[in-house]
Amino acid sequence: IVFAAIFLISGGLLVKRFLADRKTESEFADLPSMIDTAAPPAPAGENVNPNGARFAALRDKNSDFIGWISIDGTNLDFPVMYAPDNKDFYLRHDFNKAYSVYGVPYLDEQTTLGANAESDNLIIYGHNMKNGSMFRTLHNYHDREFFDNNRDITIYMPDKILHYTIFAAYLYDSRHLMLSFDFKDPDVFRAYLDCVRNIRDMNAFVDTDIPVTEEDKIITLSTCYKGQADRRYLVQAVLVSIE
Repeated sequence: IVFAAIFLISGGLLVKRFLADRKTESEFADLPSMIDTAAPPAPAGENVNPNGARFAALRDKNSDFIGWISIDGTNLDFPVMYAPDNKDFYLRHDFNKAYSVYGVPYLDEQTTLGANAESDNLIIYGHNMKNGSMFRTLHNYHDREFFDNNRDITIYMPDKILHYTIFAAYLYDSRHLMLSFDFKDPDVFRAYLDCVRNIRDMNAFVDTDIPVTEEDKIITLSTCYKGQADRRYLVQAVLVSIE
């Protein structure tokens, strides 16, 4: 009877997780269809939002949506959320604000956005899901060939398109970067970049041929590492152009 009960409970949990996985996959699959690819680009000029019309439906559905992140050569292609007054909300909630173990990639609550006040280091969190979704693909950067061949990150925002080049991928501790380093301070930012360049780890890749200074803006993608609560895997890229 005990074994039968365990079997039924385990089976029920597996079915529940399977159904949750399918529901989440379906929801994420539906979101790109809401992007109006036929919307004409806005004319060039000041204070114009070139992607505003494309993302109108997504923003109407959830005003916390601030953009879409994509990495060429990977399956990382997701919306990005920003809820600074609701810390880590999207860690366990989906795009529709319903509970979800998947969550949605989201910006650190300490990040600032805006034409003249954008953080020097934009930090985006995403789950390391066992089924290969969300930020799981970041762990492919443990492989040197993958690291060398998949360097381009694009973030589509309502008012611009940000293009980044990956320069580092490495294992780090779980400290809160925005609270641990004042990236607005050039000396602190320079020292931080020096530490990244001097990482000596066989599982870390840092391309020192890509010039990154305290005058640049970078992005940090952060995800969990093999269930170790005190470790994070980081992939970092430098902003190279804005459309």
